[in-house]
Amino acid sequence: MAVQSGDSESMDVKQVMQSADGESEYRFPWHSEPEARKMIRNLVVQYYRDFKKEDMRKSFCPGDRIPYASRVYDEKEMCALTDAALDFWLTSGRFCEELEAQFANWIGVKYASLVSSGSSANLIAFMALTAPELGERQIRRGDEVITVACAFPTTVSPILQYGAVPVFTDVTIPQYNIDVSQLEAARSDRTKAVMIAHTLGNPFDLKAIREFCDKYDLWLIEDNCDALGSRYTIDRETRYTGTWGDIGTSSFYPPHHMTTGEGGCVYTNHPLLHRLIQSYRDWGRDCVCPPGHDNLCGHRFDGTFGQLPPGYDHKYVYSHLGYNLKMTEMQAAIGLEQLQKLPMFIEKRKKNWSVLKNALADLSDRLILPEAAPDSDPSWFGFLLSVREESGLKRNQVTQEIEKRNIQTRLLFGGNLLRQPCFDQLRGTDAYRVAGTLECTDFIMRNAFWVGVYPGMTEEKLTYLADSIREACMKNA
Repeated sequence: MAVQSGDSESMDVKQVMQSADGESEYRFPWHSEPEARKMIRNLVVQYYRDFKKEDMRKSFCPGDRIPYASRVYDEKEMCALTDAALDFWLTSGRFCEELEAQFANWIGVKYASLVSSGSSANLIAFMALTAPELGERQIRRGDEVITVACAFPTTVSPILQYGAVPVFTDVTIPQYNIDVSQLEAARSDRTKAVMIAHTLGNPFDLKAIREFCDKYDLWLIEDNCDALGSRYTIDRETRYTGTWGDIGTSSFYPPHHMTTGEGGCVYTNHPLLHRLIQSYRDWGRDCVCPPGHDNLCGHRFDGTFGQLPPGYDHKYVYSHLGYNLKMTEMQAAIGLEQLQKLPMFIEKRKKNWSVLKNALADLSDRLILPEAAPDSDPSWFGFLLSVREESGLKRNQVTQEIEKRNIQTRLLFGGNLLRQPCFDQLRGTDAYRVAGTLECTDFIMRNAFWVGVYPGMTEEKLTYLADSIREACMKNA
């Protein structure tokens, strides 16, 4: 097998491998770095086509594993990753800068900051609101943040870890998002923010939440990790979720709408919040110079900060107690190619969700089928179902039967977080507060599960999935 590289002579892959193993003195036919990169890229393309492409497209047979999610990629991601590896700039650099710019432009915000994960994104988003630069709106220890108990833990963890007080509210079914009728009861004089997620791509009632936050001058953090590409309309204005709040967060973990492996993003339209986000992400430093650059402002050695001696090197001035949660170049290079595919991924998720909704419509007496929130256009992360208790079905019996058919199922994350072991030492203390009852949250904990709608799902997989759910419900009724 030969690989052609532009004007360069063709070279045999076996010879290349022998040379790499030190078993030959074969001289590669390149004369410059750009030519070498081109040849390496061509080899990567050939590698993908020979060894990976069939894995991505192989036909489905009943009984083959159907995951709840998986990465979808082609040779472009592999070539981008190779380019970044050849640069060997191992931290944030040109690929990260480009992805931040392109992502901000795509989702429709002024500023985007890449981070190491969606959980890191939530941590940074929350910590930015604890900065003293925010004056009276600064979240201090003991202040309250309204959220939901039916959630993924890292939406709530930063609040507790900082020493603020999460106030838990219930959700509604079948949207599985915050019950906005509980907002007023959840608020107190200590309330500073609302921090909640759009559940499995289904937007929460942004109009009601936005009006509530505006009324009481509260911050809104949209955990958009499971909803990238979802849209919501308020007063005839349609935007992507994550951009209606003060800060939005995304996850680029492999199951999500686009992937960089590990990775995430924090985004905002607020210049001060953007500056704080970057400070907390980058060790808490005061300096804004990117990695590898010094003294862009021209005042590196003439400032006065805190109780430091005058002229202390500004690169080592820390205005916040921060972290190091940056993304790497290799991850961002993959992300740039994934972002180009994102519109297609979103449409495929919507289509797959609709196929399952139609295929399972006749099971509405046994299962509660999901519904999109009013005024929304969801980019679905999964297809969420709840077993009707009056049907006599048990959730675990249904999911175990589906799993026997080699189909992955997932629960709605922590169910009721307050019943998780991580709350054992907090239960009964003033570390958190509950507004009203958590009746629907407990119902979801007992009865809800979800299956995948990721872009790699085929018509055959969806049919097998729907048939398996139906047979599991009939068998266990």
